[in-house]
Amino acid sequence: MLDLSKNRYLKYVLFGNLYFANGIQGALGITILILYFTDIDISIAIATMVAGAVSLPFTLKFLFGPLIDRFLKKGRKPFAIIGVVIGGLALIPLGFIDPKAALLPFSIFLFIAVFGIVLMDVAADAWAIQVTNIRERGKINAAMFGSLFGGLAVGNVILSLVAKYYSYKMTFIVAGLIILLTAILPVLVKEKIIVKQRPKIARLLVSEFKKKNTILISLFGFLSAMNFGILLFVIPEYMRNFLNLDVAHIGLISALFPIATVLGSITGGLMADKWGRKRTLTVFLVCSIFFSSLLIFANNWQILAIIYPLVGFLQGGSTFAALMALFMDITNPKIGGTQYSILTSITNFGDYSIAMISGTLLVVLGYQRFFLYAAWIVGPALLVLYFVNEKWEKIA
Repeated sequence: MLDLSKNRYLKYVLFGNLYFANGIQGALGITILILYFTDIDISIAIATMVAGAVSLPFTLKFLFGPLIDRFLKKGRKPFAIIGVVIGGLALIPLGFIDPKAALLPFSIFLFIAVFGIVLMDVAADAWAIQVTNIRERGKINAAMFGSLFGGLAVGNVILSLVAKYYSYKMTFIVAGLIILLTAILPVLVKEKIIVKQRPKIARLLVSEFKKKNTILISLFGFLSAMNFGILLFVIPEYMRNFLNLDVAHIGLISALFPIATVLGSITGGLMADKWGRKRTLTVFLVCSIFFSSLLIFANNWQILAIIYPLVGFLQGGSTFAALMALFMDITNPKIGGTQYSILTSITNFGDYSIAMISGTLLVVLGYQRFFLYAAWIVGPALLVLYFVNEKWEKIA
C-alpha cells in the first residue's frame, strides 16, 4: 500500500483527490441545480431554498466529528471512503426523478448525497490535521480547496455540456460516477493509527471552546463566509435571467470562478505559511470588499467574466486557505474531527444560511443593491479579525 510518510507529496494528492469529489457535488448544487430549476419554471426563491436546505449537512459537520473521533482507533480512512461511496451512489437515482413532479423525493436523495460528501469531508479534515504540521497547513489547504474548486470548474464545464447535449437528468448520473472514482486512491493509501486510546471528547472540547481566541475565530469564520454564500446561487440565476445566457455559456463562465479560486487558494496558502494567517486574511478580505462591489457594473458577460473570477480568487485565498489553516492551528489533534468540524460548521452556517435567503434578498433589493450588500458584509469580519491571535510562527 502507499505510505504517506515515505512520499512527502502523496498527502497533497490524497486530500486533493478527496476534495475533488466535493467540487463535483458543488457544481451540481451551485450551478446545475439552479439552472435546471430555472428551465423547468421553479422560482429562484424556491430554487435557492432547496439548494440551501440540501446543503445543511455542511452546517451540521459538528455532528459528524464526534462520530469519527469516537472510533478514532479505527482511523479516519474508512469514514472518508464510506462518505465518497454514499455521495456518489445517492446522485444516480436523481437521473430518474422529475423535481417538478416529485420535489420532496428529489430533495431527499440530493440531501443524502451531500450527507455522504460531508462525512468524507470531515474525515479528510481530521486525517489531514493528524498527518501535517503547522508549517504545512497553508499548503495542504491550498491543495484541498484548490482541488475542490478544480472539481467545481471541471464539473461546471462537463456537466453543463452534458445538460445541453443530453439532459439535466444525465448530469446527476455522470457526477455520481465521477465521485465514485475518487474512492480508489484512499483505498490504496495506508493509514497510520496514531491514537491508541479513545479521547475524552466532551472534556477536551469544553476546554478548547472556553478559550477567548477560539470564540473569536469561530465568529470570524461565520462572518467571513457570508460574502461567498450570498453570491453562491444568485450569480448563475443572474447570468440566466439578466444576461440571457444559455446553459453551456453559463457553465463556461461559472468555471472561471473556481479556476480563479484554485489560484487564490494556492496563493493564499503559500502566503499564510510565509507571512501569517491574519495578514493574509486582511489583505484578501479588504480586496474582496472592493471587487464584490464592482459587480454592479457587470451588465454584460464580458465584464462579469473579469470581475467574478477576481472575487473567486480572493475568496479562495481567504476563506478557503488562510482561514482553514487558522482553524487547523487551534485544533487539538486528539479531537480533530470534532473541533475542526464545529469550526467549519459555524463557517458553513454563515455561508449557507445567507445563501438560503439570497433569492428573497434579491427580490427585495434588486441586483445592484444586492451586490453592494454582498460587499458590505465583509466589514464586520475584518473588525473581529483585528482581535484574533494566531499561533503561526515565521519560517526561518
